[in-house]
Amino acid sequence: MVPEITPGPEAPARRALASQTTIPGAELNLPNLITLARLLSVPLAIWLILGQRYGVAFWVFVGAGISDALDGYIAKRWNRRTRLGALLDPIADKALLTGVYLTLAVAGHLPAWLVFLVILRDGLIVLGYIVIRSTAARTRLDPLYISKVNTLVQIALVGFVLARLGLGVEAGLETALLIGAAAVTTVWSGLSYLARCARLSSGAEHPS
Repeated sequence: MVPEITPGPEAPARRALASQTTIPGAELNLPNLITLARLLSVPLAIWLILGQRYGVAFWVFVGAGISDALDGYIAKRWNRRTRLGALLDPIADKALLTGVYLTLAVAGHLPAWLVFLVILRDGLIVLGYIVIRSTAARTRLDPLYISKVNTLVQIALVGFVLARLGLGVEAGLETALLIGAAAVTTVWSGLSYLARCARLSSGAEHPS
């Protein structure tokens, strides 16, 4: 028989601390707090761009990118993955990119047609995911390679535009090339996801 151990006075304190960092169904741990901070940086970046404080907006954008890598590293390295984090991370990423793209377009620094393509592509992906979830019991759409390339190009374009406006970085054909690359990879990524959703719906490809 194992003797009963009476919890010391520190046990209630630990339980109180746990209750403060846990919400129903998901743990609000350090990676999730970093992700929330990135999500909260979206209105700040928009406000800075509208106020033509492009240099500060550039560093906010860079900090958000670093936080994206940091929360993922912590979650994987110390096994802090949660359902809340899996939900918040893509929302924060999309909110940041979409918000900055829209704001730069409104300010006249990005073409409206490119922003339309970016938003249309994300909308089609979400719609396709909803359709697949309604027809398959278990579906996980892992990011396609072209989607990862597209995200990197989109980030590079925003970073370059903000650096040019706020840090005085010289611009030549780089902006036009990045805009073209962002347009091509956005369309390519969107069509690839649509083709994948069609294969999953028809049964030609089994969900993972």
